[in-house]
Amino acid sequence: MKRYPGEAVPGLIPQDSLFARLRGACATEWQAYTGHAFVRQMGEGSLREECFRHYLGQDYLFLIQFARAYALAAYKAEALADLRTAGLGMAAILDEMRLHVSLCQRWGLGPADLEALPEARATIAYTRYVLDKGLAGDLLDLHVALSPCVVGYAEIALTLRQSLSEDHPYAEWIGEYAGEAYQGVARSAVATLDRLLVERGGIGRMPALIATFRQATRLEADFWQMGLTLSA
Repeated sequence: MKRYPGEAVPGLIPQDSLFARLRGACATEWQAYTGHAFVRQMGEGSLREECFRHYLGQDYLFLIQFARAYALAAYKAEALADLRTAGLGMAAILDEMRLHVSLCQRWGLGPADLEALPEARATIAYTRYVLDKGLAGDLLDLHVALSPCVVGYAEIALTLRQSLSEDHPYAEWIGEYAGEAYQGVARSAVATLDRLLVERGGIGRMPALIATFRQATRLEADFWQMGLTLSA
């Protein structure tokens, strides 16, 4: 049987988890995502405000579609535990959106303004890919497609937290995703993948799951690029 070695992140991703194995199999794409210029500049505090503002607006629209993905997960649930997981995932996303509203208020943008923004191509490509995976596949396919976002933000924030200073312009964003509440959401997502792998086919599904994870990770990098270049 082919081995899929894992790559751990202490306190977040256990080495023997499915997520660690997916991350290890897509190491090049994962580094391009988590080490993207947008992320590096945000950590340095040098990211242009207009880039961050564009990203935040699109991420608000992105999260609306991700909330729909968790609603789809609830519909596809075959056990009460899966219904609860979907409900908690949607609640976490709706809570996350409050951060976006809070940050965008400094530019005079409220929830209605954010909802009225046109979706960028990168936003449409990523969110519809996730929804399509969920519609065509099962709960495991859907949660694998969601995981680069859910867990990736937690990992990125842990790395960026090391460069925080009192006057860092993006301290609130970094602190939100590095905080225990969001880190708990990410750890729960990692555990859900492990449970679903056992319940829904085992290791023989790895090639297809890796392909899904790789594409979702590439689309994450494209989303950062959209923010950096202000593309529509």
